[in-house]
Amino acid sequence: MREQYRSEDFVERDLAADPMEQFARWFRQVAVGGVLHEPNAMIVSTADADGRPSSRTVLLKQYDDRGFVFFTNYDSRKGRELTANPHVSLLFPWHPMARQVIVTGTASRTSREETVGYFRTRPHGSQLGAWASAQSTVVGSREELIARYEELAARYPEGERVPAPPHWGGFRVVPETIEFWQGHENRLHDRLRYVRAGDGPGGPWRVERLCP
Repeated sequence: MREQYRSEDFVERDLAADPMEQFARWFRQVAVGGVLHEPNAMIVSTADADGRPSSRTVLLKQYDDRGFVFFTNYDSRKGRELTANPHVSLLFPWHPMARQVIVTGTASRTSREETVGYFRTRPHGSQLGAWASAQSTVVGSREELIARYEELAARYPEGERVPAPPHWGGFRVVPETIEFWQGHENRLHDRLRYVRAGDGPGGPWRVERLCP
């Protein structure tokens, strides 16, 4: 199985000075027109303290100059791994446009205020689900999970405020590198990577071109 990618050249002069602005440009392009289902879906790869990796798909909920934010159960596998080892990779697989964005960086928990603020925007059922699911743990059956949910639904009926779980919240990934990958025919892809040129999250960026 092989695909020939046919796209316009993606060259250095087309880049924004800041990688988050470049990400915003590409994200706006993939988000309009319904080309992609859930364009904010990203693959989050973590590793435990011994370096054993794991990956899963998570929805990006916010991005700005501070980084990329997603929410999860802190007791889940990814939550525990990020607590032990904050180094993380994000991959946005925008296949219909022959594009990828690959982020490497470090994750830290968002403030409780940010978590509560986002939690209140979630649909009522999703709020209950965050309480019902002890994410990544073994459950005896689906019926057991549904029973937990229904118990919570009786305790917090529609219209009643559901408190944000103390074990649930956000992670903000502060990028160290952000690579923009544009596919081309004959495997001569464009790969332009922003790299922090200075120490700390506020340092300047340099751009590198990588061989495909």
